[in-house]
Formats: sequence, C-alpha cells, structure tokens
Amino acid sequence: MNVTVFGATGGVGRLVVDELRGNGHRVTAHVRSPAKVPDSWGDEVTVVVGELTDIASVDRVVEGADAVVSAVGPSLDRSATGHPLVEGTRTIVDAMRRHRVRRYVGIATASVPDPRDRAAAWRPRTSTLMARTFRRRSHDELVGMCEVVMASGLDWTIVRFIDPQDGPPLGRFRHGFYGRTKLGSRITRADLAAFTAAQVDDPTYVHSRPAVSN
Repeated sequence: MNVTVFGATGGVGRLVVDELRGNGHRVTAHVRSPAKVPDSWGDEVTVVVGELTDIASVDRVVEGADAVVSAVGPSLDRSATGHPLVEGTRTIVDAMRRHRVRRYVGIATASVPDPRDRAAAWRPRTSTLMARTFRRRSHDELVGMCEVVMASGLDWTIVRFIDPQDGPPLGRFRHGFYGRTKLGSRITRADLAAFTAAQVDDPTYVHSRPAVSN
C-alpha cells in the first residue's frame, strides 16, 4: 500500500514509518523539519516538508495514498495557545475526501472514550482527570482532533494509550477496551507504533478507539 504519515519525525511517528516499511508498504512522510528526518530512511521514504496549515502540501501527500496515519499530537508546552491541530486535522480529512482516500489511523490518549469502555474502569478516568486538570489545552485539542475524524465519514481507527515509554519493543501487547480487556497503563513507543502501523490494512477496529498496552 501507499501510506502517508503525518507527524512522521515525532517519537511515535518515525517508528510508525519504520514499521510500515518493514511491513512492505511504500511511505510518504509529511514533516515540519527536514533536519529531523533520519538518515536511515535514505531514498526509500518520500519526504514532503510542510505545515498542516499548508493545504497544498497536505493535498500533495494525500493524493495517491491508500491510507493515512496521523501521529501528530498536541504540544505540551504550557506557553502554547489555541488548538491549531484541530484545523490541521480538518485539512487532512478534507484532502482525503477530495482524493477518495478512505483509511485513516490516528493515535490519542484515554481522554477520548469509546462506547465499549466500561464506566467503572479507573485507568482512563484517572488519566483523563489528570489531563483536564494539568494539561487542559492539550486535552481539549486532542479531543477536538478526534471529533473531526470521528465525524468525517472515513474508515477511521484511533489507537489509544496512557503511558508511552522509551525502550526496545517487547513484542507483546494487549488491546481492546477499558474495563473489558485486561489492560495496563504502560506501552513502549515501539510497540505502540507496531500496533498502529498494523491497523492500515486490518479492518478489525474500523470506527473504533481500541486501547493498547504492554
């Protein structure tokens, strides 16, 4: 498949690119800073530099894609203002509709609920409370991004996590819904990337927000 990745040089995004390549897909990476592009990509990854506000660059990387993965996430900088990624996500969705690209895979935290979660599950409730209390702007931006996607009419999947960790992949993870699946809080970014990349051609969680942990 031809897969376009937004946020491709972030902590999870660059690992998603590597996973997609390892799975045999052709990858186009949309990046803000070319200086962050890993040398290991060489000529195997098509790199397009641009902002999400640049409609032309977003349109360029979406055209011809079979699927889109968004690994962008809100800034945790307390000086940040507004919700620019909500509009940026809308730009991606508009381009996908324009070019009839159906498959969208994104990432989010437990602050974005799924109706299959059980209300009594304490992990997502605690995580969401902390985000609303200490990272309210980031929380609201993330929720807004996901609302744009969920209302898009696309074949979307949003992969949720709580506590991402650096380190090598463990090669094992649990996935499902809080309160119904035995999930933990931590997951390595490498395993999160592997699960996220696998969703581009797996219909199991279309129109769902599965949670994943080690």
